[in-house]
Amino acid sequence: MPNEKGSEAAEQPGRSPEVPPTAGTLFAALHGGVAPRGRSALDHDEHDAYQLFHDYSQAMGWLDDRSIVGGPVDRQHLAPGLWGMNDAGWVGPHASAEPQLLSWFQVEASAVPADRPLPVQPLLHCAERVTAHLGVLDLHAVHVLVPVQGLASAPRTACARVPGMLSKGWFTGSTGAPTPVRFSLNSGQDPVLRAAAPDIVDRFGRLEQEVFLLDSHEVTEDVDRPVPLEDSAWNGPPEHSVVLHGRLIEWSCDAIGWLMGVLGDVAALSGVRTPLLMTARREERS
Repeated sequence: MPNEKGSEAAEQPGRSPEVPPTAGTLFAALHGGVAPRGRSALDHDEHDAYQLFHDYSQAMGWLDDRSIVGGPVDRQHLAPGLWGMNDAGWVGPHASAEPQLLSWFQVEASAVPADRPLPVQPLLHCAERVTAHLGVLDLHAVHVLVPVQGLASAPRTACARVPGMLSKGWFTGSTGAPTPVRFSLNSGQDPVLRAAAPDIVDRFGRLEQEVFLLDSHEVTEDVDRPVPLEDSAWNGPPEHSVVLHGRLIEWSCDAIGWLMGVLGDVAALSGVRTPLLMTARREERS
């Protein structure tokens, strides 16, 4: 599992001017079960999650591979992409009646333009497509380390304070079933969320959207376990959480990624400047 500290985007002392700036580390982990497709399913011991993720990212035009091309003059003519590869791996499936960690993916997010959200939604889209090579997914939970600190260098325009809101129309008329979800944000050892929680909830509640309808929230020290990250990979261990209970318009990585990107911007507007470990989990209700 990854164990390297995420980078800061607002200030990156020591970074060569020839190296493109970054927003920080994006990490995603998918939990659930897999139903094999017979001969079409991949053996996770024989296929490389890293290579599959790399190839799909490249096919979608989201991979930033400028660092392997010539010098800075050559790179300035190339598209930046959304992220550069770091690491990835399979963890399952194994024989178990419980939802399990299936796969994880770690990338270095490129610097975020002023009119774009952090690329959480495309990251989860790639992660889901790659993990689906194992078989038919039954997704139970998603963890994502979101580099909110990277938004400090992406001042928002008046018409795009929360850029993810520009794409909310995609979910209009969704054919998926609204799903009760427990959605948590954790700031690790930094207690910033305790102070920022009221403003985060207020700002989110004023957004005109129907992708996630918030019912209630709580500030807690409870942690959504298992945590798929080493403490040294971020500001761990996880200690300070804000938990949102509500209904997601559909249980999909696209909707989860959209919500995480929006909440990343909302948290940044509320003064958060530290990576947040976000978790989406289906919630059973009576």
